[in-house]
Amino acid sequence: MLVHRSRYDEAVDLAAEYAGQRIVGDPRDPASDLGPLVSAATYERVRGYIELGEREGARVVAGGLNRDGLPATGYYVRPTVFADANNDMRIAREEIFGPVLTVIRYDTEEQAIAIANDSPYGLHGAVWAGDLDHAVAVARRIKTGRVDVNGGELNLVAPFGGFKQSGNGRELGVHGLQDFTELKAVQFPAGVSPASGGSSPAR
Repeated sequence: MLVHRSRYDEAVDLAAEYAGQRIVGDPRDPASDLGPLVSAATYERVRGYIELGEREGARVVAGGLNRDGLPATGYYVRPTVFADANNDMRIAREEIFGPVLTVIRYDTEEQAIAIANDSPYGLHGAVWAGDLDHAVAVARRIKTGRVDVNGGELNLVAPFGGFKQSGNGRELGVHGLQDFTELKAVQFPAGVSPASGGSSPAR
């Protein structure tokens, strides 16, 4: 998450407060906000990124590796927020696919766009702004397959997929259906086609 320097501390406090209020537990319990990760391998991978973030020098302001209060069994990880990070850190550049948020400062809009696009991945992004037209203008410059503007809702008709090394191909919508089609080209000699008197193609 990229936040202008003037609002950075405020945003970090809000993110830490929100993460700290999430109830991690059995997904069958209506009181739970966050269930377990999908597998032991994913669990170890996400915890490895949290350890890495600490080693890289980012500051944990919520969550972390502590399992106190979590269910005794299951692949549970607390929602974790890192502050004082930069885009040279792997926790900022790589896809963690776990409840981990890295908050980075920026000074200018151009710098924010450059940071957002400085990644080998580009699956899903989001832009928040007080002016909708301004938000859309920035969203057009973000190199991700999908960009939410001011909390845009999921549209199942819109195609979903990524740019660069993330989410190759498309799901959902007409573009998702096209992945299940095969195109055939039937070629004729120059100047000859069924419409101009040539033979019809073989059945």
